[in-house]
Amino acid sequence: MNENELTLTGKPMFILFRNEESFYTVMRFKIADEREKTIIVTGLLPERPEIDVLYRVSGNYVEHPKYGMQFRMESIERPLPNEAESIIRYLTGVQFPGIGKKTAEKIVTYLGEDCLKEIRDTPDILYQIPGLTEEKIQSIQNGIAQEEEGMEELVRFLNVHGLGVKNLVRLNRTYGKKALEKLKENPYRVMEECDGFGFKTADKIAMNLGFAKDDPRRLEALLVSLCMDLCMASGDSYIEEEFLLERFARECGEIACEGQQLLEAAVARKQLIEEHGHVYPVSQYEAETGIASFLAGFPYEPSDPYDEGLLEKYLEALQKDQSIVYDSDQLSAIHSFFQFPFLIITGGPGTGKTTVVKALVTLYRLLYPGSTVITAAPTGRAAKRLAEMTDSESYTIHSLLKWDLETNTFGVNEKEPLLADLLIVDEFSMVDAWLFHNLLKAGKKIRQICLIGDEDQLPSVSPGSVLRDLIQADLFPLFRLSRIYRQKDGSDVIRLAHQIHEGTASFESLRNDVRFYECPRHEIRNNVLLIVRSAVEKGYEMNDIQVLSPMYGTAAGIDVLNNALQECFNPKDRHRKEMKIGYTTFREGDKILQLKNQPDDDVFNGDIGVLEEIIPASESENHQAVIVGRFDDIYVEYSGDTLNNIALAYCISIHKSQGSEYPIVIMPVTWQFYHMLQRKLLYTGVTRARQSLILLGEKSAFMKGIATLEDKERNTGLTDRLRIEMQEGISKADMEELFPD
Repeated sequence: MNENELTLTGKPMFILFRNEESFYTVMRFKIADEREKTIIVTGLLPERPEIDVLYRVSGNYVEHPKYGMQFRMESIERPLPNEAESIIRYLTGVQFPGIGKKTAEKIVTYLGEDCLKEIRDTPDILYQIPGLTEEKIQSIQNGIAQEEEGMEELVRFLNVHGLGVKNLVRLNRTYGKKALEKLKENPYRVMEECDGFGFKTADKIAMNLGFAKDDPRRLEALLVSLCMDLCMASGDSYIEEEFLLERFARECGEIACEGQQLLEAAVARKQLIEEHGHVYPVSQYEAETGIASFLAGFPYEPSDPYDEGLLEKYLEALQKDQSIVYDSDQLSAIHSFFQFPFLIITGGPGTGKTTVVKALVTLYRLLYPGSTVITAAPTGRAAKRLAEMTDSESYTIHSLLKWDLETNTFGVNEKEPLLADLLIVDEFSMVDAWLFHNLLKAGKKIRQICLIGDEDQLPSVSPGSVLRDLIQADLFPLFRLSRIYRQKDGSDVIRLAHQIHEGTASFESLRNDVRFYECPRHEIRNNVLLIVRSAVEKGYEMNDIQVLSPMYGTAAGIDVLNNALQECFNPKDRHRKEMKIGYTTFREGDKILQLKNQPDDDVFNGDIGVLEEIIPASESENHQAVIVGRFDDIYVEYSGDTLNNIALAYCISIHKSQGSEYPIVIMPVTWQFYHMLQRKLLYTGVTRARQSLILLGEKSAFMKGIATLEDKERNTGLTDRLRIEMQEGISKADMEELFPD
């Protein structure tokens, strides 16, 4: 193999093109790592590759002028399980700090494939291996000593089949030394009993244990998993029963099965919930019913009465101090906030939401001295902005609830509730049903809740459409702010946003802060660079400019633009260290994006920072390469699996940008993004610009996008549940008054 070639391990997911005469093949390929990124692989394959089977491919990344980044394959092979390799993989895991691959290989070479048992029986045998330091010996001995009795067989089993240390930890946490015994009984049980296990992993274990593909336990697990997968893909809270059974039959292919019987069995075991022909994953059903039940009884500790005259006095003083005059809609929202315990405020950019929120917090503190106010938002950037505008301690919702990544549980809950009088949640359109349910579960001590959001933005990535459902229920005080206040920088952006809301756009009327440069799609990359260089020459810095693109692939996609922009902002320099991960070269000084929540490090999905330092494996204490990122005043170290938690951030997706604002936004729009071009997506991208917006590409694609509503409204049951719960509550109260005991 050429020393410059890369080797990737993963699975073909779909054959996009194949010429049976030349053997030229184009396929979607999912890389087998923590991020599970899907890439395009091209090359000559004499035999058609099997779908969803592990392969090892060698080659290099290339940039296709039309289709963007691709992996040009030079060779492909099916890796065979290897006992020695599995032990090496285990010994380089997180429970053996400081042990790298070379040390692990040396141990296996000297002690053989029974080395784990030998070390457990005779720990001092490690001293016979030349070159092992005392520190490394202690690390291995401690790691082995921490194993539960009976774990060795499980370790071997998982590693031989490439199931990794994380799964070992999860299984050990749930089952202890009986883990392998439980797996052999029914590997599909892990989907119910161990967080972090999906159908694919459970099925991989089952196939390795010899389970049949038509085993009823497998088919039921497949049905449960399919229901959740369909909800995650569509954003729906439930799936229509008929559609679910049709898709299930398609998934089963030639396997004979009775979908209706399997569904009934899953419902009987409470693995799925069926209601009026709607089939819910359990988590989504519990989220909807939990939200409705909580809000029907809220508040559980009402606020003390307030002095209306005092409120008027404070309002007058506040307007004088801030040199503003609240309009009638804003005054109505402020007065209603103190009359009702639960309030929703919605409005587009520039409509004064920030002004109202500042007033609410200030007045609440004046009327209720000594009270506790908590503000929260779905993303780190939105939380920081909320803290600045309200002078309050602000959190991401996950950090507020003390979310544990490994167990997917919350440390703040109904047993350990939030101790606050007022909770304000901003950017609420991004909050999904499951997260809101867990927030409310921790909220029985809260006296007032105020939700702030823009109903025209994209809904949550995960299932549900909570803001829409709460508004449609028509049960809570709702204030829509529509008057545009921002008349200085960025006012054209606001006008365009309101035009998009109406389904049109007139660029001729936008002459200051918004530009649309029409150009062929193959010229977008170079034109983006021209615009960025021009902005830099005028004194703008890297953090002032954010390029947004709907997709990763294509010539105007995130991957291609990131590579190009890196050379503009942070070119190769012998004084800056580099590290290549996949086709991305990370360089000291790069702008980086956090892809996953890391609550222990206080960084969250969507946070943007700077790559401060790269420490090569040869220089780090544990012999693993380390990247140090800085997010404002927070420093985070990435190594091993967590290296996959960051990406370059010169260009990011519109979804990842939600909850943030940038002085300058540059956004390509082309027909290559056709299946994503919808009004809410474009509205969300446009409203990320605080001062200037530059659109470029094909204007016809942009106009088609803003004329296109979502393919369908998300299927949820929350609105109906709220109406039933709250109307039942009223009727019960009425009955008690009419017919007292």
